[in-house]
Amino acid sequence: MGFATSGSFPASITPMPNRVTLPGNYIDFQDAGLDAWTQQYLPELYEQEVERYGNRTLNGFLRMVGAEMPMTSDQVIWSEQNRLHIAYENVTRTAGSNVLGNITDDAIRVNSTIVVSDGFTTAKCLVSVAAAGSSNITALPYTAASLNAIFGAVTTTTMKVFVYGSEFPKGQSGMDVAVEPQVTTFTNSPVIIKDFYEVSGSDAAQIGWIEVATEDGTSGYLWYLKAESETRMRFEDYLEMTCIEGELAAAGSAAIGLNSGSWSATALPKGTKGLFAAITDDGNVWNDFAGAAAPGAGALGDFDEILKQLDKQGAIEENMLFLNRATALDFDDMIAAQAGGGYASTASASYGLFDNEAEMAINFGFSGFRRGSYDFYKTDWKYLNDATTRGLTQDIDGVLVPAGTSTVYDQMLGQNIRRPFLHVRYRASETEDRRLKSWITGSVGGAYTSDLDAMQIHFLSERCLVTQAANNFVLFKSTS
Repeated sequence: MGFATSGSFPASITPMPNRVTLPGNYIDFQDAGLDAWTQQYLPELYEQEVERYGNRTLNGFLRMVGAEMPMTSDQVIWSEQNRLHIAYENVTRTAGSNVLGNITDDAIRVNSTIVVSDGFTTAKCLVSVAAAGSSNITALPYTAASLNAIFGAVTTTTMKVFVYGSEFPKGQSGMDVAVEPQVTTFTNSPVIIKDFYEVSGSDAAQIGWIEVATEDGTSGYLWYLKAESETRMRFEDYLEMTCIEGELAAAGSAAIGLNSGSWSATALPKGTKGLFAAITDDGNVWNDFAGAAAPGAGALGDFDEILKQLDKQGAIEENMLFLNRATALDFDDMIAAQAGGGYASTASASYGLFDNEAEMAINFGFSGFRRGSYDFYKTDWKYLNDATTRGLTQDIDGVLVPAGTSTVYDQMLGQNIRRPFLHVRYRASETEDRRLKSWITGSVGGAYTSDLDAMQIHFLSERCLVTQAANNFVLFKSTS
């Protein structure tokens, strides 16, 4: 019995009398026919990926300036001191009288001595009338002139008043009411952050020709190793980005109104207050730092105004500047311009934390400087430069963060401890730690939890940012 003779052998296995390269000797994997492959030589293959974007991870900011601590509740609440001294803005003054209005809280009492100012002229007065529950006081100037003569016969609503002491005659009783100290309470809530990666069993068994690698050191010829690793790194970036960009859902917002699908009526979206939102609401915002428009005196003038604002707040000596590239260069130019118009490294000048010498003329960057009574450490913040984050919007130029700590009572430890002004709180207890959870489900890769022919890698965290003493922070924004 012999082979059937129908059909014919492919031409690719037809013997050739000479040692020549012909199309018929090769198999074309891209063509339906097996005898149409005309490529004579295999391509030169680079086995490794090219890291054209460098290190793509963005997290690390909070690790530099803060800490992470557990919490057991759905909410974190902290209190901050108010100012010690008594002062009022937007005080009203009626022409023709010594009555000042829009003074609340009964903090200014009879026999208090006060300074009254309209921003140009000041008068020192003794309070003669300050009825409880009334927003008006009567202030008698120490000079022979009345308030009407001092400030003019014009009604105004922009007066400023502060208390500097008191005066009593002999034998008279003291203050009739006490001034109770007040504290300001702040709160934030953690949000649950999730992500996952899935690979089928067939794809997990496939070997590729390119060696893949990621920033965390994971490498190999299995593509899903790279995909899982990048999912984890992206998720870790989201943990920090949520603490930076988080926004509380306002009452009546569409986000709170979302009540469909997996959302239940008792677990509606609420948001969380991130760093930018905290500084915007409770801190200081500087719009359009002069920089590029006026890198010398203009930028320095803007910066000095910022210092004046810091003087009015906590006056914390050491601060860190996290800036985008353009603003970091503006600061370099601002500092350099103070050396007679040239770079300080060409002059015999020393700028606080950064000593420049003639031999360092090629170094035009400054990592730190001192202005007034403040030290500043400057660094680039990759998050503000990356083309897929704030480098895309280009509306945040940088942030000034005080390098200090605050003393607070820790309920878990039962004692007062010192914490950075910025720190992350994550949900955790003796049985559940939600700082960064990761688990595998499915029936691939060692997991046998279901009949799903895939491996699912899940990530979860529940956390929020605590921004204490936000009045000492400055957010640099660009409005144009």
